[in-house]
Amino acid sequence: MSIRVPLFLVFLFPAVSFSQNIDIRLLRTINSEEIQNSDKYFRFITNSDTYVAIGVPAILAGAGLIRDDDKMIRNAFIMAAASAVNAGVTLALKYSINRDRPFETYPDILKKAKAGSPSFPSGHTSSAFATATSVSLAYPEWYIIVPSFAYAGTVAYSRMHLGVHYPSDVAAGAVIGAGCAYLTYKVNKALQKKHRIKPCDCPNL
Repeated sequence: MSIRVPLFLVFLFPAVSFSQNIDIRLLRTINSEEIQNSDKYFRFITNSDTYVAIGVPAILAGAGLIRDDDKMIRNAFIMAAASAVNAGVTLALKYSINRDRPFETYPDILKKAKAGSPSFPSGHTSSAFATATSVSLAYPEWYIIVPSFAYAGTVAYSRMHLGVHYPSDVAAGAVIGAGCAYLTYKVNKALQKKHRIKPCDCPNL
């Protein structure tokens, strides 16, 4: 069964035949052919993404229930929805474009982490940026925004350090993740505005 995606999403994929040389050159400056002490750290960062994407909205929802805070609970559901939308778009693109992983095409790229699905876009990166964007939109304070995007950027870098993604995979993942989170946030805002109950103009009885 083939997966179809809107045509405009496919244009996020760079003209690989034109940019492949730049892509692999950048990756070679990041990925080392030798085992490094930092490999364990970047594996930890890359593996933490799933727990963060699930844990942040779950903790927020739990805190909202404990404090009886409807806004916190709503923010948690918006974050979860953004992650779900992002996962669907990312998977659709992955299997529609079906790009090989860099270590499959270039033997000198050392694979330092597990990687099974097609390469473009980076799912870990899109997930991390979806979470960072959702959290930042819900709580737009510098002490929330800075660490959120610092973490997402580190996840993105780890995918290249570990040799499982091209820079273009990571760049597209960041755009897709942030975009899905932003659109989910705006749709929710529009729905809230549409269903907001207006004060009654009826005369006092």
